[in-house]
Amino acid sequence: MAISDLSNKRALHTLQTERLFLRAAQASDLDDLFEIFNDEDVMRYWSCPLHTDKEETNSYLTSMIASPTNGTLDFSLVLSSPRSSANGKVIGKVGIWNAENQEIGFMLNRSYWGKGYMAEALATVLPHIWKQGVRRIVADVDPRNEASLRLLKRFGFQETGRAERTFETHLGWCDSVYLVLEKPKP
Repeated sequence: MAISDLSNKRALHTLQTERLFLRAAQASDLDDLFEIFNDEDVMRYWSCPLHTDKEETNSYLTSMIASPTNGTLDFSLVLSSPRSSANGKVIGKVGIWNAENQEIGFMLNRSYWGKGYMAEALATVLPHIWKQGVRRIVADVDPRNEASLRLLKRFGFQETGRAERTFETHLGWCDSVYLVLEKPKP
């Protein structure tokens, strides 16, 4: 099914930060997402190999758009700074991609690493997720992905366990660190 054929009847949300606009994924995100999914450094700890063909990203984007979490709990990250020459560029994604397990995932274009964009996005998306009735968020992170582990722990995620050889990627067999974040009490 082509992305343009998908209809989205859910109540979508948009979130704004100082430098980002978080919105539902849409067909026009394809080129920017392919740039991310085609970067070996970005995909190092992702659960699938880097995309060498834009059709792989198109398939991923199609499923993201069709997901009930698109624009409700899972978002494309779009630069919103008028001072940036890349204003309007999709630089990543963040949110609960798996509604059944309430699992969070995020990725960021390597050109924007180390500038606080993902922390800014998480600081905005987490309170939004709690308002949607989610009570608990889980994460599954490769233990070698120290930056993601530090970021999640900074937001209060607690490690609940580890497992070996949980999924196979272009790196070979990968292990998992499982983390959880409970909704804060009022």
